[in-house]
This record gives sequence, C-alpha cells and structure tokens, in this order.
Amino acid sequence: MTLKETAAWLRLSERALYDLARARQVPAALLGGKWLFPRGLLERWLAARADGGEAPHRAAPPPVLAGSHDPLLDWAVRQSGCGLALRSGGSLEGLDVLAAGQAVAAAVHLHDPDGGGWNAPAVWQVLGRGGHVGITWAWREQGLLVAPGNPLGLASVTDLARPGLRVVGRQNRAGSHVLLLHLLNEAGLRLDAIAFLAEPALAEDEVAAAVADGRAEAGFGIRAEAIARGLGFVPLVRERFDLVMARRDFFDPPLQALLAFARGAAFAARAGRMGGYDIAETGRVAFNG
Repeated sequence: MTLKETAAWLRLSERALYDLARARQVPAALLGGKWLFPRGLLERWLAARADGGEAPHRAAPPPVLAGSHDPLLDWAVRQSGCGLALRSGGSLEGLDVLAAGQAVAAAVHLHDPDGGGWNAPAVWQVLGRGGHVGITWAWREQGLLVAPGNPLGLASVTDLARPGLRVVGRQNRAGSHVLLLHLLNEAGLRLDAIAFLAEPALAEDEVAAAVADGRAEAGFGIRAEAIARGLGFVPLVRERFDLVMARRDFFDPPLQALLAFARGAAFAARAGRMGGYDIAETGRVAFNG
C-alpha cells in the first residue's frame, strides 16, 4: 500500500506514518523514493502489538554492502572472503538502499556542513535515530586529481572555475559530489561555474581514469586513486569514511569477517601501499544511535 492508503487504513496522519517509517518502527520499504507498506506484515505487526508482544521479526537483509565506492574497501571485501556483494551507487543511494532493507550495510562519507563532522546527521535524517551504528572504515584524503607534476598549478577548489578547464565530476548522490558542493559554496562559487564533462564518473577510479586519459584536466577524488594512476594530487579535505548498519546486523558473520580482516597485517600493508589512508581508527564505533 502507498503512504496515503496505509495512513487511512491505520487511521494515522500521513506525517505520523512517515515518521514511523523513517524510524523503522513499522514494516515498510523505500522504493524509488516512495514508501510502500506490505499489508500482511502490517497486520502481523498490529496483532503483535495488540497482544502486548513485539513486532514480528523483520526479514534479514541480503549480504549486500551498498553506498560509496572505495578501492581499499573493494579489495578487503574480495580478500576477506566475507561473502558481501558490493552495490556502489554513492553514499546517499546507499542509505536509501539500507533503509529499504536491500542491504546489510552502507558505506558513506557525508560531510555535515553545520557541525563540521561526518555521516551521523545524514544517517539520522534518512534512517531516523535509534537502531543504527556507524563503524569507522578509514580516514581518507580528498582533493584535486591533476596531471603528473600539476602543470597547470591548480591549488584550490576555486581553480576549477578557470576558463577552458575540463573537470570530471561525480553523480549527484555520491559523497564526493556533496562535499564538492560544500567546498564550492564556501568559496562563493556556483556549480554551473565549473565546466564538467557531460558524463559523471560513477566511482573513484573513473575520476582518475578521466584525468589520466586526458579527457579532463582535473577531478575531485581521493589520493589513493591519484597514486594508482601516477597523477598529481592537491589535498583539500580529510574525511571519515564509515560503514553504517543496524546494530543487530553488526554481529552477522559477513560484517564480522570483513572487520576482522581489517584488523590484520595484510590490510594495514595494503592501506600503506595505496596511500592517502589513515586506518588508526578502523573498526571503532564512530556514532551509535
């Protein structure tokens, strides 16, 4: 049922039902930006509450890690044998997929322009407070990817507005795009002041490839990909990259296998070789609630 149909059936206001759905307090799924409510699960949920019991146990989410692309995370998922499938569509999409029950965790790096922190406010906005935890994956360096030696002398985000400069961008729901928008706003620049390529890069390695192939003079991305392609790099921001999941799913074997692998020597060695990562806090709780 739709939000309107369900609200009428439950005799609630649409706003009250929307808040319950976002807080994951009623059986619901977010599909294509719209909340849908399975009537059978709602009936069992109501019956359980009428009997004074708990709501029926939710269906276990699939072993999918959605959200942002990160090369160290991609490598660790493969090498750890954790069994997780990757669905990289950007940080904001990852949170929507997690809210819809289509993933067990989401990888995010979303800046909070008000508090200056990372991820928690965006997570609470989509998932509501209570029930979710953010686990630090790594701190990463974000900045400008440029040609080797930085022949154009790019030094700040304002240089992206130079006439004739081609810039490779990211899709709208990517954390890197959200962060770039913030930096441009802080610098007093509009997004349309930048001459972006027609097609956005859908992953970090695609940003580096566009610069390395000469299709763009600059891109906004992480140091690790600049190193991998032999590109120049202008550091601008140190960001925290988190894995977000329901607290009860934290203990599931796939996530535990991945995090156990991230505590090992092979992971530390790989992060050191890739460059641009600080893994001192990997595996720690970044926020809870």
